[in-house]
Amino acid sequence: MHEPHPVSSPQRHLLPRVLRLPTPSSSYGVFPRPLHRRRRLGNGRRPLVSFSSSLSSSAAPLLRRRAAAAVPLLRPRSRRSPSKICAKIREIFMPALSSTMTEGKIVSWVNVVVVESDKADMDVETFYDGILAAIVVSEGQSAPVGAPIGLLAETEEEIAEAPVAAPPVQAIEKPAVAAGPKSTVLTPYAKKLAKQYKVDVASIVGTGPFFTSSISPAVVATAAAVAPAPKAAPPAAPAPPIPGATVVPFTTMQAAVSKNMVESLSVPTFRVGYPVKTDALDALYEKVKPKGVTMTVLLAKAAAMALAQHPVVNSTCKDGKSFTYNSSINIAVAVAIDGGLITPVLQDADKFDIYLLSQRWKELVGKARAKQLQPSEYNSGTFTLSNLGMFGVDRFDAILPPGQGAIMAVGASKPTVVADADGFFSVKNKMLVNVTADHRIIYGADLAAFLQAFAKIVENPDSLTL
Repeated sequence: MHEPHPVSSPQRHLLPRVLRLPTPSSSYGVFPRPLHRRRRLGNGRRPLVSFSSSLSSSAAPLLRRRAAAAVPLLRPRSRRSPSKICAKIREIFMPALSSTMTEGKIVSWVNVVVVESDKADMDVETFYDGILAAIVVSEGQSAPVGAPIGLLAETEEEIAEAPVAAPPVQAIEKPAVAAGPKSTVLTPYAKKLAKQYKVDVASIVGTGPFFTSSISPAVVATAAAVAPAPKAAPPAAPAPPIPGATVVPFTTMQAAVSKNMVESLSVPTFRVGYPVKTDALDALYEKVKPKGVTMTVLLAKAAAMALAQHPVVNSTCKDGKSFTYNSSINIAVAVAIDGGLITPVLQDADKFDIYLLSQRWKELVGKARAKQLQPSEYNSGTFTLSNLGMFGVDRFDAILPPGQGAIMAVGASKPTVVADADGFFSVKNKMLVNVTADHRIIYGADLAAFLQAFAKIVENPDSLTL
């Protein structure tokens, strides 16, 4: 646990008051967003530590109802009905900046609190007005979502109390031990839990009068939670580092990529390659390149049009028991940035022309390199495109991202000798496209039909400009 340490007097400023959001452990799906404006506080002072928050449309009604229940606590104080807040020292918690974030790293406490998530650096906002009294998690340190990262005081006189205020530790009460012989009755499910977790039911006191004791599944589960874990074998000692080698810990983004890649190993995948002639696409690219259209956008548009014809390739399977046809075709495109990899998403790529998609793509790449993408701009993809052909790579296989049905790996276009139906030889530009797909929902015939449709669009690209 991080020890809080007091903030020096130049850093003691009031913080802006905002509506208190649900804690990160709630199911409302509320995540903070970057702050775009800051209001001036009393006495002409600006906040040193500034946070912001936003709601998804589906979560807003739930939050309004929750906020309404807390009105007496959150309304500004008035002379007619003063609202007394008991807690003088409040905690600032590590927010959940995305649906996949499990911990965050403090980048800076200067001017604004900047937190590094698994995909971006974002400014976040606290829940109350106050003075930053102590920093629990210093710059460069990490903390899990929901953990305290700082302490707030209402007045300067209360700052002295902050260093001794430690986050509360919730104690787990052990079930009472039986004091005498009783006839114990277990429900079937309680008996199953006791056997599964090896809980001695004789040491648990259930509920019931006189000589009968009824033990519920909840009581067994509580006993299992406090039962001592079996002693594990000591881990093997790590191999000594090679002389002269330097060990570099993962950044938050690299740790997220590592986690996703390991998770993808649990999905049964297969790969299909398909050669595609690119002479017509190359000619179109030379025409639209001066207008800001990139080859990546042309390929994303062609993939989106092919997915519209074969929606099963745009589907997803998350539980192994069913799959979902996605109503939107959102093409995620892999982009290498400093310190990691991210996949900005061209949402509804089948519905917009290549010029609008190019403008949107330019904005997304700029935000990705500045680590300012919003969660919906990188985690809403339904199909992924990885283009290493721009680096001269002629073929490669891509790893399927978790939560998607397929990913396309595009190689470089190179001159190739081909023979036509009459036996005449000629030189054509060809690229090899490899698709990795989830075999639980996409079969070989589905992927072959999709690749045929994709090749037809690329080889006759007039439809891309419509």
